[in-house]
Amino acid sequence: MPYDPSAFPPFAVTVDLVVLTVRRHALCALAVRRGEPPFQGRWALPGGFVRADEDLSQAAARELAEETGLRAHDPAVPAQDNGAHLEQLATYGDPKRDPRMRVVSVAHLALAPDLPAPRAGGDASNARWAPVEELLHQGGYGRDGDPVAPLAFDHAQILSDGVERARSKIEYSSLATAFCPTEFTVGELRRVYEAVWGVALDPRNFHRKVTGTPGFLVPTGGTTTRQGGRPAQLFRAGGATLLNPPMLRPEV
Repeated sequence: MPYDPSAFPPFAVTVDLVVLTVRRHALCALAVRRGEPPFQGRWALPGGFVRADEDLSQAAARELAEETGLRAHDPAVPAQDNGAHLEQLATYGDPKRDPRMRVVSVAHLALAPDLPAPRAGGDASNARWAPVEELLHQGGYGRDGDPVAPLAFDHAQILSDGVERARSKIEYSSLATAFCPTEFTVGELRRVYEAVWGVALDPRNFHRKVTGTPGFLVPTGGTTTRQGGRPAQLFRAGGATLLNPPMLRPEV
């Protein structure tokens, strides 16, 4: 029998993006206000349908640029200005996750340094950074601070999974440097760990661990006073992708 597409129910594939950054010493996620149904007016993760002529990574990079103004960079090369580390997170396929039709979403995790307010685009009417604790524990984020409807679709679960991926991955990889500018101090890197993990770390022990881990950090030869006080040594990310020994997350 010849293949008949009409014999099968409608089916679509989307990409959703968990975009994380550290702003004002807090782990924040990018949220967009939906400008179209379903869930019009609700906050959601940026994302959209995969086009017929693109693969998943291309779709994720396109949505990242269209809805936020950010662009993905290759983690194997030095970070670009306004760039973001991008990797596949997980696949979500609950039959009822989208009221329009059967939709499977391939979520991606994007990490970027402290960035200015994003630019909304596509079908998003607004875009902003919001602390992940507010998005996950208070059912949404309003500009005036009042409670709003929970995140659209199953995006609260996707966001939770993305945050946990970031928290666990910075234990054994150099991914924490993706939250930093090209050159950074040990103190700035420590504040990334503190924001992602939600804990306070001992500055001296942290400095000893990160500078003693082979391939993690490379001195640039420069210093900065942007944090105030005495000049602090500047570093850049080294060539190591896996940390040995790992940076274990403190128990809380």
